[in-house]
Amino acid sequence: MKKLGLILIMAAASFSSYAQSSYKEDLEVVQSVYGKSKADLVKQYMNLSDAQAAAFTKVYDDYETSRKALGQTKFQLINDYAANYETLTDAKADQLAKATLKNHIDYEKLYSKTYNQAKKAIGSINAAKFIQLEVYLQTIIRSEILEAIPFIGEMDKNKTKTM
Repeated sequence: MKKLGLILIMAAASFSSYAQSSYKEDLEVVQSVYGKSKADLVKQYMNLSDAQAAAFTKVYDDYETSRKALGQTKFQLINDYAANYETLTDAKADQLAKATLKNHIDYEKLYSKTYNQAKKAIGSINAAKFIQLEVYLQTIIRSEILEAIPFIGEMDKNKTKTM
């Protein structure tokens, strides 16, 4: 798991070009590093029997469809923040903050929904294993995004230091 984290951190270093493509899967970089799709990585990590894998496939596919939509919303918010950063108003900051918080809540709701569906399909331990992996991957991505974008007012501080 630590190796995966390091690879994701290295890959996320190229965030600026990565974030511009909001239609790409959040973890497409995993495929370039491992030579596998995210689905193959999950399959390997989960190590399910054939019967369990068959039962889990629909749950996973539904999850990925919803997760990708949430990821697109996340990147739209980042792009909106970047476009408005230098002229950020109270109203725009409020809109972005509320939308970002909603996106985070929607991810948590998706984890909960998916856990319950996966638990029925593959049991509690395997469902928890999947959610643990997904939360881990999304946390790494979220961390790298936060490292790559400036805090509100940060650029203004840098301007006054150089003057």
